[in-house]
Amino acid sequence: MYAAELVRHIRIETPDLAVFGLGGDRLREQNADLVAHVRDLAVVGLLEVLRHLPRIREVFRRVLEEVDRDPPRAAVLVDYPDFNLRLARELRRRGIPVVYYVSPQVWAWRRGRIRAIRDTVTRMLVIFPFEEALYREAGVPVSFVGHPLVDLVRPPADRAGFLRGHGLDPARPVVALLPGSRPREVAHNLPPLAGAVRLLAERRPDLQFVLAVAPSLEMALFEEPLAGLNVRTLAGATHAAVGIADLALVASGTATVETALLGTPMVVVYRLSPLTYALGRPLVRVPHYAMVNLIAERRVVPELIQQDFTAERVAQEAQALLEDAGRAARMRADLEEVRRRLGAPGASARAAAAVRDILEAQDMSPQKLQNFID
Repeated sequence: MYAAELVRHIRIETPDLAVFGLGGDRLREQNADLVAHVRDLAVVGLLEVLRHLPRIREVFRRVLEEVDRDPPRAAVLVDYPDFNLRLARELRRRGIPVVYYVSPQVWAWRRGRIRAIRDTVTRMLVIFPFEEALYREAGVPVSFVGHPLVDLVRPPADRAGFLRGHGLDPARPVVALLPGSRPREVAHNLPPLAGAVRLLAERRPDLQFVLAVAPSLEMALFEEPLAGLNVRTLAGATHAAVGIADLALVASGTATVETALLGTPMVVVYRLSPLTYALGRPLVRVPHYAMVNLIAERRVVPELIQQDFTAERVAQEAQALLEDAGRAARMRADLEEVRRRLGAPGASARAAAAVRDILEAQDMSPQKLQNFID
């Protein structure tokens, strides 16, 4: 999504731009040639990565083959650090300028990756305000462009009409479920969320439940965990599902930022396999897991992670927000502050301008180019 918006904005002034690489349906809609689809790389957790490593290596090889066949004037790497930082090293060896858009979470864990970034990345474009100083202090050329979701996240214009169109009652409260966008995330997060739905439905029969299904997921993933529950599934309509909800139960990740931008009170949850969590937990260097809390620099939304993520705990937090109007109002005010910290609209346009600058800089003399990068 971010890459597609970036390409769309670059083409406003560079309409003949040719693009190839890794992406999804949105990037393909921008006439990019996909070497591989992102769903082939959407894996989470240590064991899952190991199982898919041969396929990931094959995609890596195919990308470099295409780079060597038709060398690009620049490369824009979006997130996905374990793949992209290795790719950046190979691209740099080939003399291709590298723009990294959406920073690896070096502020959270494996901070040593900053050295690799300094050695391989021409310019880092960050989307969270606290990231800029970190990279600048490490000697990495960096620009804070703002968060692209500020432009992209919008609730339905007609909430009541949307609800009625999906067989829901506009007069009754709605709880949205966002269990994640990858199959393993759903496998870990949906069962306890389904348990919370059962408890909430018993305690609050007036509640309605909707579940946002990410475009890359098969509906079959949801059939068994939701069996016997009255939950309306909405495919490819995450913003709408959250925008019409009174409360969202959200898997930690980008969805928490989307929920904050929509101003919907939330409970953040997440569960990994026990082995992955045990190996990864000692490496984490941040006081919060939820991106919303990291941006706010304090806990503004509850986090239920790993062993704390139980059906009963989720139901308790959900009830507290649904039944305490003052608490919900304070959270909405805090989420508005988070929205302000994410920067003004126009992030994709600013990122596109930075990429165009890199393209134009290749026509500079070596000294002018170094001055530009500095």
